[in-house]
Amino acid sequence: MISLVTCTIIHRYKFKQAVNAVKFSPDGAYFAACCDDTVFIMTAPCTFTGEFRSFIMKRVYKKAHDDVTCLDWSSCSKILAVGSKDTTTRIYTVDYLDNINTYTLSGHTDKVVGIFFEKKSLDLISVSRNGQVCLWEASIDSDDLVVSEVQISLSKKRKIRKEEESEDEVNEKDVIEKDKEFEEPDDQEEDKVKREIAEYEEKRLTYAKLGRHYIGDAIRIADRKVKLTAVQYHKETKLLVTGFSNGIFFLHEMPDVNLIHTLSISEHRISSIAISSPGDWIAFGCPNIGQLLVWEWQSEQYVMKQQGHSLDMTCVAYSPDGLYLVTGGYDGKVKVWNTTNGFCFVTFSEHKSTVTSIVFSANKKFFVSSSLDGTVRCYDLTRYRNFRTLTSPSLVQFSCVAVDSSSELCAAGGQDVFEIFIWSIKFGKLLDVLGGHEAPVSCLSFSPTLASSRLASASWDKTVRLWNCIESGTDCETLRLTSDALQVAFRPDGEELAVSTLDGNITFFDATTCEQTASVEGRNDLGAGRADTDLITPEKMLKTKAFTTICYSADGSCVLGAGNSKHVCLYSVKESILIKKFVITQNRSIDAVNDFINRRLLTEFGNMALVEERGDLEGGDVNIRLPGVAQGDMADRRVKPEVRVHCVRFSPTGESFAVAATEGLMIYSQFAGIDGTFRPYRLEASSTPYAVKQLLKEGAWGSALTGAVQLNELAIIQECVETVPPTDINLTVSTLDDDYADRLLGSIARLLEDSRHLEHLLLWVKALVSGNKKKFPPSVLLALEKVLTVKYSQLSKICDFNKYTIKCIKSVGEIEVKPEMEPMDTDNESSGRGTFSDTD
Repeated sequence: MISLVTCTIIHRYKFKQAVNAVKFSPDGAYFAACCDDTVFIMTAPCTFTGEFRSFIMKRVYKKAHDDVTCLDWSSCSKILAVGSKDTTTRIYTVDYLDNINTYTLSGHTDKVVGIFFEKKSLDLISVSRNGQVCLWEASIDSDDLVVSEVQISLSKKRKIRKEEESEDEVNEKDVIEKDKEFEEPDDQEEDKVKREIAEYEEKRLTYAKLGRHYIGDAIRIADRKVKLTAVQYHKETKLLVTGFSNGIFFLHEMPDVNLIHTLSISEHRISSIAISSPGDWIAFGCPNIGQLLVWEWQSEQYVMKQQGHSLDMTCVAYSPDGLYLVTGGYDGKVKVWNTTNGFCFVTFSEHKSTVTSIVFSANKKFFVSSSLDGTVRCYDLTRYRNFRTLTSPSLVQFSCVAVDSSSELCAAGGQDVFEIFIWSIKFGKLLDVLGGHEAPVSCLSFSPTLASSRLASASWDKTVRLWNCIESGTDCETLRLTSDALQVAFRPDGEELAVSTLDGNITFFDATTCEQTASVEGRNDLGAGRADTDLITPEKMLKTKAFTTICYSADGSCVLGAGNSKHVCLYSVKESILIKKFVITQNRSIDAVNDFINRRLLTEFGNMALVEERGDLEGGDVNIRLPGVAQGDMADRRVKPEVRVHCVRFSPTGESFAVAATEGLMIYSQFAGIDGTFRPYRLEASSTPYAVKQLLKEGAWGSALTGAVQLNELAIIQECVETVPPTDINLTVSTLDDDYADRLLGSIARLLEDSRHLEHLLLWVKALVSGNKKKFPPSVLLALEKVLTVKYSQLSKICDFNKYTIKCIKSVGEIEVKPEMEPMDTDNESSGRGTFSDTD
């Protein structure tokens, strides 16, 4: 149970088994969960009462002969239909009912994939994996269900009745006399009993099969391996959507099972289907390629089409304004994401191998990617094309890439050839080849300052070399390290250098004097994480951990580090201490998430995860899994990826950072969601929300704004900013200190995202930027630029729409009305017809 207000887990229930399906009842009073062959029905807490047992077990059913796959509630929330792998559908009840206990429907020849109740009815639709659709008609309606007065099972009722009959003392003589009197039964009583039995049978819930239909016969005849993998039913429009393992989906109208539409969206398995509430949009999910599609079936067009990387992401880079993210993966694709809505809008597939590194240019016009296919490609963000391809004289696998601050030079390091290649981006010409490293070049970084063209290169030869690419050519300064260098990064001001080494340390150097200034030992912070197949202890595994990716924060005060672990560590550079450790996942289906091996896998023979599973076939042969064999391989192949963080990057705005990990692309934001954390800034005893409101009533704008910034509550700052009259904004800003002005400008940038008072807030921005002689931090200005860019794009669309609409209305008004179509009364006011002039 998760609170959406505080975004925290209030209560959890451990089934100790995999949950196959879970669903709320329509009235919200209960929810059902399926684990293996068991169905649990629990009460759903409407509000958090503070009780220790928030989930109270209502009923438990364990009558299926195999795993339960799907379930559905009736509209009355009294009956639950459950489909299983044993090809049967069972009807369970929440409360004990007089006219039904448990009912079983059998008619499929494969496992049941979907089961659905009709709207306001007990009729059923069941769909199996081989494409069979069975229609079931209920004998009664949901209103005819009778809840038992005493909530006990039928077996207990029979037992009680037998005990009552045995306790009754019956006089034998009275019985004999009554038998003599009623030797011949009365016909009326027999009819009465028969009527009662007939009425009871009429009120009892039974199902009759109306028909069986087959979906996708033509597909299965062509390929017998094609299976129905996903199904969804829209009860209002009676629309049945089925998806298959070859990427084809069908739309059928029920209950006649009339085919409406067929389409192939990919060549991979459709795992999940969802239908919007009106029933006009259908969403499909394909996990193998990370694809999400939204299809408008009436107009037969795509509403949205998103596809992530089919394999893990290897690198990520922010645009200088923080509006876009670019990712590269093992699949050789480069994708551009919008950080505002989280959608990918451009995909480049020019690379033929793994993308190893991506970096943005400082002018925000293009970005550069390197790959193991021996090419470095430049992509234009204006026309979305690969406008430059940089190659070396001989084939080299490039492991890293960097672009200088002037966006004119590009450098790439080799993985198999230990050299650094420098090109001119404008002309695409190879300018120089820097040699000197004795091992693969792991990372490159140019100095971010415009006045310098210094290039730092980290290598596995335990050195970091600083090159002056333009001034001195191949001359360099060498920094000797105690272990292999994995990553190198310049501080945003270019005065400091951070180096991550294989021994788990992050070392900081002065970029001018090349002297060591600080060091962080972070091996213990990463954590061990034990995989199922590890033969060594976590203590020994911890010695192999290191930061494979690091980056500075926007202001340069902190550094992020991550590696082959589930943790992302944030360190303070000045104090060299750990500030916070982020856990990227708790997904137990990924390897090395737990610190210890599951005790269930440990037997007297050792770790069962290391034992190869083989199935005995007829004739005593053993089925051995062969590498690369798909046809005829009956083994169950399960790939369990290991948790690791491939790349971390801080946003230039300083508000968020991105993590490319096994779970995908994750963005951690400072102001995401509902944040109830109180973070004051230079708080004083007199700074309270009540005092700020009193100062606003008195017209003391400067004091009220200072108190609001000290409280650091966005709602209070918004109230102060919107209360100050436009004529007093410049005077109020002039009374603020420089630190308060920085924080106020950042808060206004956040307010611009959702506020309607655009002009009023822009007056504040103008007053702060033009009236303050102090230079604002680049991160604050970049955050403001990002918001204004989004606002400009939104307003430009609205203005263009209004402009063309006005032109259309004006052109229609200027059309001359033909004489035969004019009414008898030509007066515009009396006829209700007006004309448009140029001034209109």
